[in-house]
Amino acid sequence: MSEATATDKHEEIRRWVEERNGRPARVKATSNGGLLRIDFGEPEESLEPISWEEFFRVFDENRLLFLHQDKTADGSLSRFNKFIDRR
Repeated sequence: MSEATATDKHEEIRRWVEERNGRPARVKATSNGGLLRIDFGEPEESLEPISWEEFFRVFDENRLLFLHQDKTADGSLSRFNKFIDRR
């Protein structure tokens, strides 16, 4: 069984995302900075790309942690990620 790790370290988050060809994004038409997402592959219609600077501004203001998995149970590269409350 693969484990997930939580972090608030910007460099670690960016490295994990970029290793999987992901991009920072947010859900369109949301307020207060928006709901953060990581967009992989073809851009999703419901998401808008944002800069890493904007991504981490919203991430820190909302006191989030980035929960992520490095490998799946079979050893493949995992894209599992989730934003959770740091409080």
